[in-house]
Amino acid sequence: MKITRSSTMQNLILAAALTIGFASSALAQFYQGEHAYIVDSVGKGLTDLGTLGGGFRSARGINDAGQVVGESNTATGGSHAFITGPNGLGITDLGTLTGSTGGSVAYGINDAGQVVGGSYTAPGTDHAFITGPNGVGMTDLGTLGGRNSKALGINDAGQVAGESNTAAGARHAFITGPNGVGITDLGTLGGASSFASGINDAGQVVGLSNTATGLAHAFITGPNGVGMTDLGTLGGGYSEAHGINGAGQVVGESDTAAGARHAFITGPNGVDITDLGTLAGGSSLASGINDAGQVVGWSITAAGAYQAFITGPNGVGMTDLNSLVSQPGGVVLSEATGINNHGQVAANIPEPETYAMLLAGLVLVGFIARRRKTA
Repeated sequence: MKITRSSTMQNLILAAALTIGFASSALAQFYQGEHAYIVDSVGKGLTDLGTLGGGFRSARGINDAGQVVGESNTATGGSHAFITGPNGLGITDLGTLTGSTGGSVAYGINDAGQVVGGSYTAPGTDHAFITGPNGVGMTDLGTLGGRNSKALGINDAGQVAGESNTAAGARHAFITGPNGVGITDLGTLGGASSFASGINDAGQVVGLSNTATGLAHAFITGPNGVGMTDLGTLGGGYSEAHGINGAGQVVGESDTAAGARHAFITGPNGVDITDLGTLAGGSSLASGINDAGQVVGWSITAAGAYQAFITGPNGVGMTDLNSLVSQPGGVVLSEATGINNHGQVAANIPEPETYAMLLAGLVLVGFIARRRKTA
């Protein structure tokens, strides 16, 4: 299934995400996939990540070693979470919380290779999980008293952030202690629902919450998930945070006063929300940020196409990622989903019936630095 990135469709997805347990966030993108690649750290060429035996695979997260996590179809047709070795070499099936039954997906990974995501546990039920280093051993994180949960982010201490149904049936953001021990409800900004999409090494959590007025706004917490603060918007009614770096700079998407939806970045600790603009089109979204403040995501171009972008440090200078790398014939990088501290970028390559993942390496960092120096 393919998702159309219109404001109407995003609002429908958001509404569903805030009312249905274990639903995907507004960031989630859906494609039929065939290929996944890495561009190595010196730009020498492409490496195919392979699959778990099936034809579909998608990459969801990357750590500083270039280990990639996501999901792939298996030879028997199910979809399982996977982890690769450094720089995407070698793909390993992480299985599920029930052994071989059902499906699983990995959303995040820390520098020790601990992986988090969601896995089938029973019919109609999925639970958040964490693994040990390098993806070894899958442990159920439980829920906030409800039926479903999933984990979307993990820091280097093993603190996990995600979402869970509560005993009352609401959907709330959560944080755990180190190595996934103990699940704690983060509450909301005064509304009914919330979910967490990222966490940094201080334990600051970001995500989306309903406010008391019913609007959906991006939030940030203090260290270890203490205190939820509204990040506001770019002048419109909606915003959502998708990523956070070590300084507490937050990136995501927000409606503007003119009714467009634009990528944003904040200063340290979520202070001051700044419009990152677009690639000359109407909309954009920021999905990842590294500790230098380089931001990646997607934007509509003047021609109406969806193109992946990367910025310089602190979000300066939005550049079409396609202009910086050489792709196979016909491939267009439509959205970048994450960036590590070595400048490796995870990006989707949706073609007709195709979803692929690309990592563009340190060559991009050098290019951006030279570009800024020349400017």
